[in-house]
Order: sequence, then structure tokens, then C-alpha cells
Amino acid sequence: MDSDTFVAGFDYPMFVVTAVDPGTGTRAGCLVGFATQTSIDPFRFLVCLSRVNHTYRAAEAATHLAVHVLDESQQELATLFGSQTGDEIDKFARCAWRPGPEGVPLLTDAPRHLVGRILARTDLGDHTGYLLTPIDVTGSAEAAPLTFRTLPDLSPGHPAD
Repeated sequence: MDSDTFVAGFDYPMFVVTAVDPGTGTRAGCLVGFATQTSIDPFRFLVCLSRVNHTYRAAEAATHLAVHVLDESQQELATLFGSQTGDEIDKFARCAWRPGPEGVPLLTDAPRHLVGRILARTDLGDHTGYLLTPIDVTGSAEAAPLTFRTLPDLSPGHPAD
């Protein structure tokens, strides 16, 4: 059995991660499928960003990241952050957002978000893992989160090398 067969049928929640480079003020965001809670007490959350992604470059300089949960009705927002690259367009000019804690962009249409201080960065192959401790958590868990299976068919803004 190969690794693709092992993960076949898994249905992961999808998130939009946003960052701001404090040195340049550059905002970035992308759709993320590799994320998980890593600890209960203290609460910790891990998000993984592809190294070919525009958001990865902003996150490398960032001190905080925001993790947004979209619901199943937000296909358009998922498409914007999953199939466009910040190297070519300003995604934030195409959606509603506001500055959050530490200047991290918050998507105002996302039903819930977590802003976390980056505790550690870890090499995880073609992705870097960012371990977060929450400084701000808001929103409602009423709607079902967007998952890999409920995503529209997307072509990534930055295909994996």
C-alpha cells in the first residue's frame, strides 16, 4: 500500500490562514488542509504552510497567524484563498477583512477564527509547521466547517513542486 492509498477517503477540515509581515506590512493568506490541535492544556494548534506559497514567505517573518474556519456555504472565499496566489493578486482587495490582534488580517465573513502567537516553526518536508498558542479565539460553531470533500474543484495558486 502506498501513502495515497493510506489517506484515501480521509476528510480533513479546511482552513484559511492569514499573516502579515511586520517588516513590510505585506498581507497574505491561503487555504490550508494540514492543521490540527496538538495539546489540550495548554491548548496548542499546528498549521502547516507549503514552502512554495506566498503566505509562507509572510509567515516566516510574522509573529502571529490567524486560522479561519469557513463553513460549507463559503465556496467562493475558499476558491479565492485556494486557487489564487498573492504573488499575482491582492486577495484582501476581493474580500471583507479587518486588522486583528498584532495586525493579522481577519476575514470578517469567517464564522470563527483563532489568532495565535507562533511558538515554534518546524521543518515538515515540503511544508513548515507553525505551532500556535491562542491569543484571540472568537466565533460560532453552529455551521458545519468546510472540509476537503465539500471544497469546489480547485487548481492551486502555487502547485507543489
